[in-house]
Amino acid sequence: MKYLHTMVRVTSIDTSLKFYCDALGLREIKRMESEKGRFTLVFLAAPGDESAQIELTYNWDPQPYGSGRNFGHVAYEVDDIYATCRRLQEHGVTINRPPRDGKMAFVRSPDLVSIELLQKGAALAPAEPWASMPNVGEW
Repeated sequence: MKYLHTMVRVTSIDTSLKFYCDALGLREIKRMESEKGRFTLVFLAAPGDESAQIELTYNWDPQPYGSGRNFGHVAYEVDDIYATCRRLQEHGVTINRPPRDGKMAFVRSPDLVSIELLQKGAALAPAEPWASMPNVGEW
């Protein structure tokens, strides 16, 4: 058995790609459109790790997705959690659970999917502004 991907429904491909690619740093691996099914699938992966993918599903006919259609979270290991959170902030992303411990942070996608960020290896030493930053909203 092999893990293939996690699917999340999105309401805007452009807005989602700005978050997942420009801010988070993933890259597009493949895109498929189905005229008959009226949907677009966009597969993304972290650079150098195409085996763990996230599938963005965009249904052409608008429909609301409540949080009941979501799930727990998607998690990514990062080389420098502080630099990753800084880059996300520069792209206008709210850090919902800052990496006060130098190990873990949470943000949310434009469609409210929780993204967990985990520091690769040992936790980094606590540092400002993260160490004193409060949680914001939910994740």
